[in-house]
Amino acid sequence: MASAAIVVEGLVKVYRHGLTRKRVDAVRGIAFEVATGQVFGFLGPNGAGKTTTIKVLTGLIEPSAGQASIFGHPVASVEARRRIGFLPENPYVYPFLTPAEFVELCGRLSGMSGKAARDRTRRVLDRVGILYAAERPVRRLSKGMLQRTGLAAALVADPELLILDEPMSGLDPVGRKEVKDIVIEERAAGRTVFFSTHILSDVESLCDRVAILRRGEVVVSGTLSELLRGDVQRTEVTLAGASPEFETAWRERGAELTRLAERSVIALEGRDAVRALVREAVLAGFEVVAVTPRHETLEDLFVRKAIDEAKGDAPVSRNGAT
Repeated sequence: MASAAIVVEGLVKVYRHGLTRKRVDAVRGIAFEVATGQVFGFLGPNGAGKTTTIKVLTGLIEPSAGQASIFGHPVASVEARRRIGFLPENPYVYPFLTPAEFVELCGRLSGMSGKAARDRTRRVLDRVGILYAAERPVRRLSKGMLQRTGLAAALVADPELLILDEPMSGLDPVGRKEVKDIVIEERAAGRTVFFSTHILSDVESLCDRVAILRRGEVVVSGTLSELLRGDVQRTEVTLAGASPEFETAWRERGAELTRLAERSVIALEGRDAVRALVREAVLAGFEVVAVTPRHETLEDLFVRKAIDEAKGDAPVSRNGAT
């Protein structure tokens, strides 16, 4: 692996809540590495421990055990923090400032001179598509505009590592595409992007590697080509004009049926079953519109590892990760 931008080893975070000091295991001994220049997707259902891990990486909280480093420096050190640009899931922007004032302030806090911060602020606001609202009070901005402002603040100091927690939150399709383009541009420039999201299609199209958390533990880690099953998982046969009796017969044989307008989509496994379905459909006079083999997707992997397998686990009485 190339030189590591992030190294996490045996990371544990335990909280104590309430008068009884009830123990909550948010993160339980996770370990992973992110190579320099990669886009790394950090995934998991709600309560898996993603945000807690990100808070450790950004130095906002201290781990209970284990260690983490940024470009070889401890996460709480000044050397590590000055190389990070961070977008939290719900960025807080002072409501009486404008986007230009807030982003410039973030640049100054990162050590930039006044002129450099002003010039860079205009460029990043333009890059995230909110320069037109640069002088509006933040309290008058929409959720998507606030998200763009937060992203501009993360970019203003030209960091080597971007840590993004739900960067697409509140964005319309145009905004999502623009953020995806920024991620691609950052990787092309040799920078590293670490981001958490629930939009799995974005991860599948952007990420070099992923890690999936469940109940505070890493259950999957690697490249998508390593993790996703390459063989055909099922085949979808789309028919026009299929009769209800034909559909019922195949449903009883174990196929899955979906109705789309005037068409039937019958999903099943096995080449012999597909051949039989197509043959019977043709003999019955139905039109075979398409035969589409389906491979495992990241969503399939996520459901299998983070949700389905969790249902079979014994309850974890002390876990309440976030």
